[in-house]
Amino acid sequence: MTKEKPRFSNNINIKNRKASYEYEFVDTYEAGIVLKGTEIKSIREGKVTLQDGYCFFEKGELFSKGINIAPYEQGSFYNHDPLRERKLLLHKQELEKLEKKSQEKGLTIIPVKLFLNAKGFAKLFIALAKGKKLHDKRDSLKEKDMKREIQRQGF
Repeated sequence: MTKEKPRFSNNINIKNRKASYEYEFVDTYEAGIVLKGTEIKSIREGKVTLQDGYCFFEKGELFSKGINIAPYEQGSFYNHDPLRERKLLLHKQELEKLEKKSQEKGLTIIPVKLFLNAKGFAKLFIALAKGKKLHDKRDSLKEKDMKREIQRQGF
């Protein structure tokens, strides 16, 4: 019996690198994302930018805004709006918990990573985050440099 190759390439892993520098993550969640036809094709090509994205609640539902999914090149007039608001899918208990926590002062919800799961569905890691102050950012950089130096020395 031969092993079948998966239909979907699972190498799509788009990260928001700036997020860990700008924010301290309090809690993370894995959410599904509602997409239109040509959006998934652009995601499979890796043409996504998460840097300016954020999430907000509207009537008890969670939406993402500012995530740029580039228009699909072969997508004629069926193409999507690259910066449209996209609904995020979470369990009801997670939504209630997240909405209550996001009301606290200084906390926001940001997209951290976009990837395709084994079934080929697009998933978005979101984080409940607290903004870092300038001195916190400096401490993060020092810690990162120290770890890099230790690895260079072979410990």
